[in-house]
Amino acid sequence: MKRTTQSMAATLAAAVALVGPAWAEGQLNLYNWGNYTSPELIDKFEKEFDVEVNIDGYDSNEIMLAKVREGNTGYDIVVPSDSTAAIMVEQDLLAEVKPNEMENFSNMNPTWVDVYWDPGRNYTVPWQWGTTSFTVDSEVYDGDIDTLALMFDAPDELKGRINMLSDMPEVINAALRYRGYDRCNSNTEELRDITELLIKAKADWRTMDYATIEKLTSGDVDLSQTWNGAAMRARDQRPTLVYAYPKEGFTGWMDNAAVLKDAPNMENAKLFMNFIMLPENAALISNFARYANGITGSEEFMDEDMKTAHEIVMPDTAPAPDFVKPCEQEVTDMYNRIWTKLKQ
Repeated sequence: MKRTTQSMAATLAAAVALVGPAWAEGQLNLYNWGNYTSPELIDKFEKEFDVEVNIDGYDSNEIMLAKVREGNTGYDIVVPSDSTAAIMVEQDLLAEVKPNEMENFSNMNPTWVDVYWDPGRNYTVPWQWGTTSFTVDSEVYDGDIDTLALMFDAPDELKGRINMLSDMPEVINAALRYRGYDRCNSNTEELRDITELLIKAKADWRTMDYATIEKLTSGDVDLSQTWNGAAMRARDQRPTLVYAYPKEGFTGWMDNAAVLKDAPNMENAKLFMNFIMLPENAALISNFARYANGITGSEEFMDEDMKTAHEIVMPDTAPAPDFVKPCEQEVTDMYNRIWTKLKQ
């Protein structure tokens, strides 16, 4: 990005001092989910604070967490989902930057303050929140879509035309819901049943891939397990897609911006945390990624279609989203064994 001259910088710094926000310069290194960061948001932050933002991407919480555990990543901010954020707080991987004491914290929707992964918000701020279900082409399949049976007992029209997320918790939790079993389940008989269900269902799946938008818009598949915002983005290109709210249940989640404990640009990271709690800035994220954000007042700045979209506004008949806390290590180990068999 362009740097200001010394005299111009001095003038701008004086102006900023009059209106309140901290003056910054340097860099900010963001490690976020791929295709999830609004270029308009980043451009605005860079110009406002004279900070150059560098972005790398990942496609799963597990990849991000493994990298952070190695240490010395050079990243300042990561965006873990709720259960991963809880693990990162417990393992002392995040800086306690006290978003709850920042200027813009008053904009946070009270619903998202006392959350299980960060009670009172000492470490994290909302990035986006949503659901994980699936979307299906209504021209290919015109029956009832609000059931997980479409993924685990596929009708003929969809056999060989299904993409599942390559995501162990999402796939296994969906199977547990379909069978009516509890999440974080250690019942060996029930897990044996889940293993058999998944292996049988896999015969009707075409792929297991995180690139759900691309899979759907290319016509490679007609149903994909996916996130609601991704489903909306896919529908923009393939209007016959419909997002499902299965009667057996579906995942609720929130992705959160968090500062790593060894962040090399700590002050700039704090500035960014405060910055994305402004309603107009939270709306920039939502308008790009197509999810709700947890910041009160952001709706005023959001695209009109976001306010009524079926993928974003859940019908009254839908069950409440199921937010799944981290499982005990014993259960995670059992899930890993199931996942290994499924991926063979």
